[in-house]
Amino acid sequence: MMEFIRSKAGKFIIFPTVVFFLLFMVWGIIAETGQTAPNELGSVNGEPITVLAYQNAVESLTQQAQQGGTRITPEQQREIRQRAWDELVTDALLRQEMDRRGISVSDAEIVLAAKSFPHPQISQQEIFQTNGQFDLRKYQSFLASPQASDELLAQIEAYYRSMLPRMKLQRQLSAGMRVTDAELWRAYQDQNDRATVEYVSLDLTKLAPGQVNVTDAEVRDFFEENPERFERPRTARVTVAYIPKMVTDADRAAAFQNAMRIRQELAGGGDFAAVAARESQDPGSAQKGGDLGTFGRGQMVGAFDSAAFALPVGEISQPVETQFGLHLIQVQERTGDQVKARHILLPIGKSEEELAKLDARADSLSTLAESRGLDRAARLVGATVRRGVTVTETLPVIPGVGPAQDALDWAANPGETEDGKPALSDVFETENALYVLQRESYAPKGRMTLAEASPQIRRDLVVRKKRAQARVAGEKMVAEVRAGRPLAQVAAARGLTVGVAGPFARVEPNPVLGQANAAIGAAFGTPVGQVSGVVETPTGLFIIRPTQRVPADRKAWEAQKEQQRASVGYQMQQGTIERWLQSARRNAEIKDNRESLGVS
Repeated sequence: MMEFIRSKAGKFIIFPTVVFFLLFMVWGIIAETGQTAPNELGSVNGEPITVLAYQNAVESLTQQAQQGGTRITPEQQREIRQRAWDELVTDALLRQEMDRRGISVSDAEIVLAAKSFPHPQISQQEIFQTNGQFDLRKYQSFLASPQASDELLAQIEAYYRSMLPRMKLQRQLSAGMRVTDAELWRAYQDQNDRATVEYVSLDLTKLAPGQVNVTDAEVRDFFEENPERFERPRTARVTVAYIPKMVTDADRAAAFQNAMRIRQELAGGGDFAAVAARESQDPGSAQKGGDLGTFGRGQMVGAFDSAAFALPVGEISQPVETQFGLHLIQVQERTGDQVKARHILLPIGKSEEELAKLDARADSLSTLAESRGLDRAARLVGATVRRGVTVTETLPVIPGVGPAQDALDWAANPGETEDGKPALSDVFETENALYVLQRESYAPKGRMTLAEASPQIRRDLVVRKKRAQARVAGEKMVAEVRAGRPLAQVAAARGLTVGVAGPFARVEPNPVLGQANAAIGAAFGTPVGQVSGVVETPTGLFIIRPTQRVPADRKAWEAQKEQQRASVGYQMQQGTIERWLQSARRNAEIKDNRESLGVS
């Protein structure tokens, strides 16, 4: 088998055994082979999850994250460990449910599926394609040939033996779901009906000027009547000094220079496939010589798509920048709106040398802060300081730094210093920055006291009272417009202006009016040319006057209806599965011993 793979220069790659909505059953494989670990890391309804299974899952996810040479930060490693645990729990719940329902597959079903429905990564292999399209006969001939080793066939069998029961479970969980034509048409209308409106935003400073009195009794009553609003998550207030790791213009220039060097190598006769295997950071195509197969217009991101359909056949493109990095593209064939192309993806980021320099600066920041204080140390190494940064369990993020669960955990127990100065954290790292902390305050999870909640309650009640005043003024404006005065004249008399928004659909984000709120409803529900009442959204009060509405094209809807039905049906299935998993987790007895066993 390995000789066959080598003979094809890596064109055929054994596909990863990934189930269609989970990682492959790592725990299941270990259980079947009889390998066990002395410690149970936890259990799901009494079924053990072993240390070995967990470590294997963490290693697999880490390797995926490191593709392309990406450096994994401690914060990302934390997320990987949690994801590995969650996937092992999910796998156990699914396996238990399949056992409960008696779901199994026969050998005949596995053979039929393997012959008829190849794994997506197999169908993309060049040796199974004819004129850029997957050729089922080539694939079936390969399965029947000596080139399909016992090892590969066993791997294929394992994939379908795992996948097919899950497909049956998915069908059972989503049985009875049906989306009607009326529902599809309404969804299509929400996406394609368009409205243009004039609007007036009711400015509180002009319609409700002056001070508003809020009594202590009103604050106390609001606090007592809305206890759920004052449940406080674990919260820390910190001073942070950070050194950004963001890509600079110099990094971008260095990446472009490297791309031009590689392009020159290719233009001088370099083998594209060999260079792609050596340089490209696209794990899906690098070992296939950069081959992307055949694709149509609109299937790639904008800049890549434009370049691929403009580039002369055989020519190497100039570096094309997308959110993924820089691409060197070569179009091999173009037929109408179809292109066969290959590419080399080059990252835009910090070099290892630059990252080492950042590490050294961060170490200096930590060392200097111990003796000279955080502010002075930050000035000396060029770090940015932010004070009064709030980090909570529900939003563990620091502006400029990114995810900061490490910061919250450290603030819970920062330790003490001998001289009584505020303790300093170690250097923490995220994808965006290296940073050091000092704690200002910390509050465990619990209900806020009246004293803690009072400032926010008072501000909210002031806004509520001012909105009530503005609403009264707005209703008078509406009455004047309905009596015949122009909206612009009525607004100008109060120092307000008329704006225009649209055309927009019901479900798309609207930078002025918001999304899925009363203002959007008024835009589509008020007759064209007439004025709505005062409508309230989370961001303010509005008067809406629709000026134009363009209905969705029913013929266009009919032409794509079945495609829409398939898409909506798939979304409904995924939603059903997700809800089932959430319910199964709530009702399951899940024991997590990772912390007590010291397994990370």
